[in-house]
Amino acid sequence: MAAKQSQGIDSVEFFSALDALSKERRINKNVLFDAIEAALISAYKKNFGKNANVRASIDADKGTIEVLSRKTVVESVEDPQCEISLEDARAIQPRYEIGDLVEVQVTPRNFGRIAAQTAKQVVVQHLREAERGVIYDEYSQKENEILTAIVQRIENKQVFVELGRTEGVLEASQQMPTEELNINDRIKVYVLEVSRIGRGPQVFVSRTHPGLVKRLFELEVPEIVTGVVQIRSIAREAGYRTKMAVVSTDPLIDAVGSCVGPRGMRVENVVNELKTEKIDIVKWSADPAEYIANALNPARVLSVFVSEEEKAASVVVPDNQLSLAIGKEGQNARLAAKLTGWKIDIRSQSQVEAEAARLAENQPDPAAGGEE
Repeated sequence: MAAKQSQGIDSVEFFSALDALSKERRINKNVLFDAIEAALISAYKKNFGKNANVRASIDADKGTIEVLSRKTVVESVEDPQCEISLEDARAIQPRYEIGDLVEVQVTPRNFGRIAAQTAKQVVVQHLREAERGVIYDEYSQKENEILTAIVQRIENKQVFVELGRTEGVLEASQQMPTEELNINDRIKVYVLEVSRIGRGPQVFVSRTHPGLVKRLFELEVPEIVTGVVQIRSIAREAGYRTKMAVVSTDPLIDAVGSCVGPRGMRVENVVNELKTEKIDIVKWSADPAEYIANALNPARVLSVFVSEEEKAASVVVPDNQLSLAIGKEGQNARLAAKLTGWKIDIRSQSQVEAEAARLAENQPDPAAGGEE
């Protein structure tokens, strides 16, 4: 459909509107052209022949919009929608022969109004799809990052949060059991996954993932961002306690002290975001015994015996430190095992001494000799 025969579509207005949409929605203009062309084809087939082999052509430089029909050159025309006589074809281009395909402009006189109406509906649909694609691309790059979210609504234990250009879903399993969220609460969330389901991209977020703690410390501790301090492992029971192992690549920098911050302000900021969840920051070590002893902080450890084959460790602590080392309902020991990746058996000093005494009593007397 040539612009000079606009038939209800003002080409100047049309292309300026496309420019505005492209900039406003941040959508590639070619995507919009594809949508319009699909709309024109749909409109033509709906109103002027569903079996027609047509294509739409938009030329922004020339300011033209055309609908062209592909027709086969035949001796005798039986289906005018798909066929063209050799005589008519050669009137367009003398070189055409029987069996050739010819493109003919077939825009009816009243097509402009119909096309404009149909195009509007289809373009809106394509615009939505294109915008969803843009949002998906934008947020899929934010997987494993943290975002600031505002609680919008709570339905069936799921919390829906505003993330800017789209909505995030905080499922019940990803909510901290000790946290009660309310409408308009501002929280930090960890982006678990962005998927294409339903009517648009779905962003799944978490408040329980260990990555949330890692990213929060990255916001607070410049030494982590520069790489001088590295987070080697995190074990978390969300809402209750987290253990984090850190190491410094510079002997002059204290990894644990950097994360704690002056007067404990850095770790306190993270704790405040996690609603008073306790955080133990321990020094990572390549020596398993030392690492395991550190992981059991705040308990004091007397000795650690490791079995490399079984990746298991036997830990001895002072009697008055046993309950602290194990923790409430075994939490401290459980998190230490998760942090280090080692099985940990904790016993008190008196337990070990009593066991040693029993073993000594059961030993045969070397002076007696012979066999029992």
